[in-house]
Amino acid sequence: MKIKYLFSFLILCALSACNASGTKDKSNTAAVAEMPSSKLLGSFVGAFGDNKITLLITKSSGDTVEGRSVVGGNDRPFTGTLKNTGDAYAIVAKEPGDDKYDGVFNLTINAKQPDVVTGSWEPNTPGAHLGPKTFSLQRKTFNYLQDVGEYPQASKRLLKEDDVENLMKPELEQMRNEIFARHGYCFKKKDLREMFEDKDWYVPNTVDVRKDLTEIEKKNILLIKKYEKYAEEYGNDFGR
Repeated sequence: MKIKYLFSFLILCALSACNASGTKDKSNTAAVAEMPSSKLLGSFVGAFGDNKITLLITKSSGDTVEGRSVVGGNDRPFTGTLKNTGDAYAIVAKEPGDDKYDGVFNLTINAKQPDVVTGSWEPNTPGAHLGPKTFSLQRKTFNYLQDVGEYPQASKRLLKEDDVENLMKPELEQMRNEIFARHGYCFKKKDLREMFEDKDWYVPNTVDVRKDLTEIEKKNILLIKKYEKYAEEYGNDFGR
């Protein structure tokens, strides 16, 4: 009789262990199940070597993803595969390959940290000036803000000659380029990238903002450029 009871007890223990194991497995997969792949969509920003990168995931369907990267004045599309690893999403995304700076991204988005992308990038054609990169990017939504920068008035109202005639050429250049930066323009010139990339409000998002500029900004850009030319040609005469 004691043997019978002992045998029954062992069977119950085994069943309990199986149930516990099954529950654990379900909780692991549930972490990802709670975050559908559509939640991966968005922009992620952070350091990329000496530059700042914006990685945009624009489409997720089944086991495929699409998006683009904006870095160092280059705006490149990518397509790739999406895999659910149980507690994270793994993405392998390739840029087209028709540009010397194209490469392959290996990305990971953890279900417990959906606002962070970690990973690496390998160039298709390694060179002394272009090596592999590792990074950790933070989700950051681009917003057009008028009240940021040293010269927010250039986006808020029409400028008068009094606003610009006493400014030196570097100040005028900054005023004009802040207009583009507010729209998320990705500058090709290194000095302009360095001017804005440490600003919290700046999210490089595109290489063409012409359709996004307001009528006020377009008129202000023309006025500022006019005085930039004056400052360059006659700056010494005015003690600038």
